[in-house]
Amino acid sequence: MKLVTYLHDGKEAVGVLSGDGAAVRLLPFPDMNALIEAPRDRLLSAVKDAGDSLPLSAVTLLAPIPRPRQDVICLGINYKAHAEEAERYSSEAFKKERPIPIYFSKRVSEAVAPEGFIESHSGLVQRLDYEAELAVIISKTARNVRAADAADYIFGYTVLNDVSARLLQTTHKQWYFGKGLDGFTPMGPCITTADEIAFPPALRISSRVNGELRQDSTTDLLITSIADIIEELSSGMTLLPGTIIATGTPAGVGMGFDPPKFLKPGDVVECSIEGIGTLRNTVR
Repeated sequence: MKLVTYLHDGKEAVGVLSGDGAAVRLLPFPDMNALIEAPRDRLLSAVKDAGDSLPLSAVTLLAPIPRPRQDVICLGINYKAHAEEAERYSSEAFKKERPIPIYFSKRVSEAVAPEGFIESHSGLVQRLDYEAELAVIISKTARNVRAADAADYIFGYTVLNDVSARLLQTTHKQWYFGKGLDGFTPMGPCITTADEIAFPPALRISSRVNGELRQDSTTDLLITSIADIIEELSSGMTLLPGTIIATGTPAGVGMGFDPPKFLKPGDVVECSIEGIGTLRNTVR
């Protein structure tokens, strides 16, 4: 299933996309977090009994989880080629001494819609960058989960653009401020449920800026696997249903070019993952 949050006649709703992706059918849940928490059989029954469909052209897609209950958990430097380009950009800021995960959180008051705007924050932000990432959505309360059982705790996957203010990120020597500004978390266009994607996911992931291919990789090249991420995080913290984990970005971000290719107002950024879809956002 491909599940979406959308706006129609001024009201926010959740629904399931038709097989061809051209229409959406309303589901009887107040929001996506409530849908994720619902028992599996209730969700399947709701999908089976969903009412009339609306053409996708008649609604406005929002981020699948517009207002996450908690900060998004993110992985830094989780593709080898991206680790290399990041270290070339700033060895002091990005050099990894040991092959252990880098975790940080991304503050999200409201996630940006699939066709929404990336805020440039003129006057505060220089060196605005993009990062296409596979995001994992947790299905049920996870604590002390073994890697072998991690797949049982995944509700589905979406696309996330981990927009980054590189100068803030490197100046502060921690990533929370430079990654957590308003308008820095485009997400969507849907959640593809875990039963549609073989585990672990081996999906093409790419990004384009103004039509130019920048990132082009596959999600099976993660340094720290999704199973190991869930095992390690849940060993010391409780992951609630609806928790979003952004698994890292491959090479090809703006800071990785010589000279760097940072974003500017008017640029159009497209982040795509096979089997999920494409985020298309304009910088303003």
